[in-house]
Amino acid sequence: MVIVAQSFGALFGLLAVIFGAFGAHALKKTFSEDQLKSFETGVKYQMYHAIVLIILGFNLNLISVLESYMIYCFIVGTFLFSFSIYGLTFSSSKGKKLRVLGPITPLGGLLLVIGWALLLWNFIEGFI
Repeated sequence: MVIVAQSFGALFGLLAVIFGAFGAHALKKTFSEDQLKSFETGVKYQMYHAIVLIILGFNLNLISVLESYMIYCFIVGTFLFSFSIYGLTFSSSKGKKLRVLGPITPLGGLLLVIGWALLLWNFIEGFI
């Protein structure tokens, strides 16, 4: 599980830098200010969770079921949250907003919240 967390952390970090640069330069011409802000939110959350995955990979054994679920929540949550935002902003900028992606964003956010709650529980278990 450690290699999974670190690999997805590195991949999400790599893509966040690429998407952030793309958004800062190429998308300013085609995106509205609100679309750029939404896109940047996706990039920020993707980078935050990339860093979390890498740190957890280095600092936890990631062998318990709870830790596995936590990592999966962060990976799937990041993908659903950030990439649905990317899809929504791109489709909206083309005038064909993919409304099917709308409910996916909060589902990804919920998985991120669950991942953080599992991390908190993991810490609390360590003190008990």
